[in-house]
Amino acid sequence: MNEPQNSLPQAYDDEIDLWALWDTVWSGRWLIIAITSLFAVGGIAYALMAQEWWRADVVLAPADKKALPGALGQLGGLASLAGVNIGGGGDQEPLAVLRSKGFARAFITEQDLMPVLLKDVKSTDGKPLDIRDALREFEKVRSVSDDKKTGLVTLGIRWKDPETAASWANLLVKRLNERLRVEALAESQRNVDFLQKEMASTSVVSLQQSMGRVLEGEMQKLMLARGNEEFAFKVIDPATPPKRRDAPKRALVAIVATLAGGFLSLLAVFLRKAIRERRRPASGVV
Repeated sequence: MNEPQNSLPQAYDDEIDLWALWDTVWSGRWLIIAITSLFAVGGIAYALMAQEWWRADVVLAPADKKALPGALGQLGGLASLAGVNIGGGGDQEPLAVLRSKGFARAFITEQDLMPVLLKDVKSTDGKPLDIRDALREFEKVRSVSDDKKTGLVTLGIRWKDPETAASWANLLVKRLNERLRVEALAESQRNVDFLQKEMASTSVVSLQQSMGRVLEGEMQKLMLARGNEEFAFKVIDPATPPKRRDAPKRALVAIVATLAGGFLSLLAVFLRKAIRERRRPASGVV
């Protein structure tokens, strides 16, 4: 019979707690407004003063190598025995080179980018900055992603002005195609010279015929490399100076700063109340 009588005070206590909670928030409203406003102004100031970053992307597709004769695949064993490499590095070689530190280091050196990349970088160990530091900064700037389904590759450059970002992205692709084309030309020329020499030194007709087919394929590879500037990657969508910055996202920064200020201000108000309540009994002791 006593339980229904005890349930009413419990509900009443819950109601009192809600009112006490609201009273605490209301009594600290000026502190909440002050802290939230401070964080909001700080977030807006940071968003306006922070370094702007721009991202330029170039979309690539692996160059079509189907023009090479199918007989090369069948003669791969013979070519390998003869010391001739006719397989190349496969479709993954250009992507691996694009991501490699060696290619990035050569690009930095060729374009004299060390002063640009290290302009705002300070040495942490007291030693002079060198190409390794520039390479580390460049790896933060460059990004490479590939879509396994479509085979498309996206090269992105994130830099402090849009024109430079687009220029570096397009130039990287151009230098990659040039490098792999020159390497393919040199390899094919070595293979052609080797095959011509071996054909002249053998009198076996069947072997001469087989080597002649390999030589024909190498000559086609040689002509393909000489006449194709987009040797490794074909540019589907070249990089253009972006109109919108990649960072900072000013609206998001302001919203997050304001929410953080509101949360911390509420925490400060409740901590202040808890401290006051702990001191109150002690102050009443005579």
